[in-house]
Amino acid sequence: MKNKIVAVFLVLATYTSAQQITCSPEDKSLFEVKIADLERTKGTSLGDTIALVGQSFLGTPYVEKTLEVGDTETLVINFGGLDCTTFVENVLAFSLMLQNQQKDFENFTGNLETVRYRNGNLNGYPSRLHYFTEWIRNNEKKGLVKDITSELGGVELEKPINFMGTHRNLYPFLASDENYEAMLSVEKEIAKETLCYLPQDQIESKEQLIKSGDILALATSIKGLDVTHTGIAIHQPDGRLHLLHASSKNGEVEISELPLSDYLKNIKSNIGIIVARPTLLSF
Repeated sequence: MKNKIVAVFLVLATYTSAQQITCSPEDKSLFEVKIADLERTKGTSLGDTIALVGQSFLGTPYVEKTLEVGDTETLVINFGGLDCTTFVENVLAFSLMLQNQQKDFENFTGNLETVRYRNGNLNGYPSRLHYFTEWIRNNEKKGLVKDITSELGGVELEKPINFMGTHRNLYPFLASDENYEAMLSVEKEIAKETLCYLPQDQIESKEQLIKSGDILALATSIKGLDVTHTGIAIHQPDGRLHLLHASSKNGEVEISELPLSDYLKNIKSNIGIIVARPTLLSF
């Protein structure tokens, strides 16, 4: 039986890009334990390292909307509860630390801000990379990942991405007219890009071209949305590609029991995947 996590957040007197960080004392302690453990488990390749870091979170409870804290946007640190996106972001932030031989909490928060926010700068709610296709594109510009979907045989799709703008009531921070107007502007920019995805029926034949540690985003047919879920690719002893992810269905970080291609067949709205390969260049 999974324990119900109640996150109590305290603002620490720590800043990144002059922004406050929201973090509990327990999470600060968990950071110290995790970085010490991870320093002893670095993989032989970047992909292996990312997969190992991801597996260090196995069993962590799934908790949605962990970033929707307070009245203004802060850099939220929460190791006690992760959603699918914060799981991937935390894994990359720790992997950057291992690559760059960093040990300090301030290094981690800087890495997390770089990954989570447009151009690496926290500047209010609209600066967060809410849409995962923009998350991939912006982190590609930073040199952290490379979208390899087209190389795998991906197909392009023109689709309006405007779910937040058309569902304002679902997002508390959009009660602010300033935030709302800014997000409409973000959506207009995203609309200029096409969405490239690998169709669901082609995944099994291409799965050996996807490496453990690659970031997978589940493309969707839902109107206004680009992606409904994300996680990390991991090859298992059965010789198949599986998904390492924070599962809302099973309530924790896990490796999918079914191979990825079979797992996706159970998701009615899924049309395929977007694949981003981490490069994690120093910056």
